[in-house]
Amino acid sequence: MAERGAATSELLVIFGITGDLARKMTFRALYRLERRNLLDCPILGVASDDISVEDLVDRAGEAIRKTGEPFDDAVFDRLAKRLSYLHGDVNDAALYDQIAQRTGTDRQCLYYLEMPPSLFAPIVENLGRAGLLTRARVAVEKPFGHDLTSARELNARLRAVLREEQILRVDHFLGKEPVADVEGLRFANTTLAELWDRRSIAEIHITMAENFGVEDRGSFYDSVGALRDVVQNHLLQVLALIAMEPPVGPGDDDLNDKKAEVFRAMPPADPAHCVRGRYRGYADVPGVADGSQTETFVALRLQIENWRWSGVPIFLRAGKALPQRVTEVRLFTHRVPALAFMPQRERAPRNQIVLRIDPDPGMRLQLVAQDDGVWRDVHLDSSFTHDLGEPIQPYERLLHAAMVGDRRLFAREDSIEETWRIVAPLLEHPGVVHTYEPGSWGPDAAQALVRGHRSWQDPWLPEGGPTQ
Repeated sequence: MAERGAATSELLVIFGITGDLARKMTFRALYRLERRNLLDCPILGVASDDISVEDLVDRAGEAIRKTGEPFDDAVFDRLAKRLSYLHGDVNDAALYDQIAQRTGTDRQCLYYLEMPPSLFAPIVENLGRAGLLTRARVAVEKPFGHDLTSARELNARLRAVLREEQILRVDHFLGKEPVADVEGLRFANTTLAELWDRRSIAEIHITMAENFGVEDRGSFYDSVGALRDVVQNHLLQVLALIAMEPPVGPGDDDLNDKKAEVFRAMPPADPAHCVRGRYRGYADVPGVADGSQTETFVALRLQIENWRWSGVPIFLRAGKALPQRVTEVRLFTHRVPALAFMPQRERAPRNQIVLRIDPDPGMRLQLVAQDDGVWRDVHLDSSFTHDLGEPIQPYERLLHAAMVGDRRLFAREDSIEETWRIVAPLLEHPGVVHTYEPGSWGPDAAQALVRGHRSWQDPWLPEGGPTQ
């Protein structure tokens, strides 16, 4: 839902349109929006490559086909007619004069910066000097800062020329189907809403596992690591949606206010409750610095000190070169008292609620039942694709939200700074890096982190078994 008074973009300007993100995600998202008749403006691509608009169209068609998206020539022809191109140096003021000549200075524009974070502020400042920001919105990709200090510095530079409502901080996890719809799942279903607090929930586990390594991204990844790459942004944003109170209205700030309240209630992470790991062979990846101490795996324990969640431990883990590619949230209920009618006066195992984000989004309610005196799991499963139809792709959802001025799916300044505050002690006191074997679930120390609590569970995988 767009904020009242928000105007739909009359022009989309994509900086970095010849880069990897456009090739892997953006062109496909634009094509899908075109197919659904939700794209209604011209698109100007800006990059340093000296190519023609015909070359750009060819690249777009090739990129869309490579994603496996069903290809309709008529749909692509409509998209191609929207495309134009301008090449130049984003640090050169003359480029922005050319943009102004092409677009004018009084159009409702969305500037999407698919660029390195070091260029966010210079690009926005140049847009401001050229008078191109009066009616504009600017979308920037993560990472938004490298730590709390740099995030504040970047916010200050952007806010010097933009209002907060003009800034859209992109986190593609917020566009994933189950993440975007978690409000409805939690608050529209009494069955879930009545369970969703410390009276019923004993602990929360969030897992983001990738079954591949750093591959050819050694230089980038070595400067970031798992904590900065996915925990400070993706997983904490998911946690906020899982833990927040119901928003009081449909507006952009109504949702973001509740997410910010969760972060403000979270104490800084304790380095004593954090485990870092690196898969064997990482040091040999091209681009990784000699003696690097960057982690490819991290597991940590967090708390939310508010009335809903006080006393409920929250465990997060994320890593590369793990056995599966899967992202899930798992909530464990408290155990029921010992059952006097059982022969051995047994306590039944805990119930579980599992929200699978990737792949094949869905929800599982894991109950228990007796089978000839033995407790067995009973699974009530829903595949959202099967039950609700083909999901909207994350970048498709986010691009459309950005163009119509719906800020609910974008991170707000205060939340970004709070998440950096939460992980700051882990950046300041990183601790040792444990080696783990590729294809394992990380270092043994990650198991010790949950000692006395529920052990890490094998993720719930789609029908057909492990994903590649």
